[in-house]
Amino acid sequence: MLTAIRRGLRNAATFSGRTSRSDYWYFILFVFLGDIAAGFLDRAFFGTTVVETAPGRVDYRSTGPLAAIFSLAMLLPILSAGWRRMHDTGRSGLYLFYPLIVVIGIATFMGAMAGFSPLFAGDFRTVLESGSFVILAAAFFVFLLSPLIVLWWLTRASQDGTNAYGPNPHEVSS
Repeated sequence: MLTAIRRGLRNAATFSGRTSRSDYWYFILFVFLGDIAAGFLDRAFFGTTVVETAPGRVDYRSTGPLAAIFSLAMLLPILSAGWRRMHDTGRSGLYLFYPLIVVIGIATFMGAMAGFSPLFAGDFRTVLESGSFVILAAAFFVFLLSPLIVLWWLTRASQDGTNAYGPNPHEVSS
């Protein structure tokens, strides 16, 4: 696990090459645990955290800066590790942004159907009345599935041998 963390931090700005599945998920576990630890340190040094619950909803806010700083510092390493993980499965790193691309497509379509002024005003009724409801329903279904698809791609096994993005990390390390 320590080797995976070191590789993830050392290659924080490297978007070429490949990252093995175990290295990626160990690095994600490190970031997750680091964020929890930073939250506890925030609570210890800067006061309490606010957790509000309501039926079907939980809000969490921290009054300290450590978790935010840690998350911001880990943003580029997480993106680069995910990018290289996509390369390891034989896909372009752009596939990591598939949910964002879907959101941009939905917003563009909604704007084209009803104009952008009702969309910016939050008048979704006008957009839905424009006759595009069926297409929007399908697009929102794709939007809901897109993070799961990306997660599925991130869990796939390494592509055997050398691919367009470099040699297999398991074959290089052995």
